[in-house]
Amino acid sequence: MAPVVPRSGDAIFANVERVNAELFTLTYGAIVRQLLTDLEEVDEVNKQLDQMGYNIGIRHIDEFLAKSNVSRCVDFKETAEVIAKVGLKMFLGITATVTNWDVEGTTCSLILEDNPLVDFVELPDTCQGLYYCNILSGVVRGALEMVSMKTEVTWLRDMLRGDDAFELQLKLLKQVPEEYPYKDDE
Repeated sequence: MAPVVPRSGDAIFANVERVNAELFTLTYGAIVRQLLTDLEEVDEVNKQLDQMGYNIGIRHIDEFLAKSNVSRCVDFKETAEVIAKVGLKMFLGITATVTNWDVEGTTCSLILEDNPLVDFVELPDTCQGLYYCNILSGVVRGALEMVSMKTEVTWLRDMLRGDDAFELQLKLLKQVPEEYPYKDDE
């Protein structure tokens, strides 16, 4: 029997069910708009988007692991590459470049090559503190937590705020040891 090899992000993306990109983008925009109306404070909306993303991430990791055939990553660097090349491609149809590693190998940046969430979006002056795509940072944080990596994920650059790229910073806070639900008899 041939060994199971990891599937590339392109191969997975080609075989998954998709929704219309414009429908997805407009629906996300409606959610953000409703949060702005309900919560009124931009900082609260940022927190809510992050929490929504976190809840999505802790569920998406199961689907990702089931469909991608990716084996356990050796370290945080390999994990970041898998997120950038396979995970983002699988769920959003985009890839990212991993860059700006610190000396310890615990902090890096993902520079998104495209961002489908921001099509048709212009932030009004009243929303300049809004991290419109904060849901993505929550998704990454939630998924990493489910594979025993406690992280902090923040936006460094955002084209909606006048920057030249979309850049997420991933910072590994600690590697959580796996806990088994039972103990061997002693």
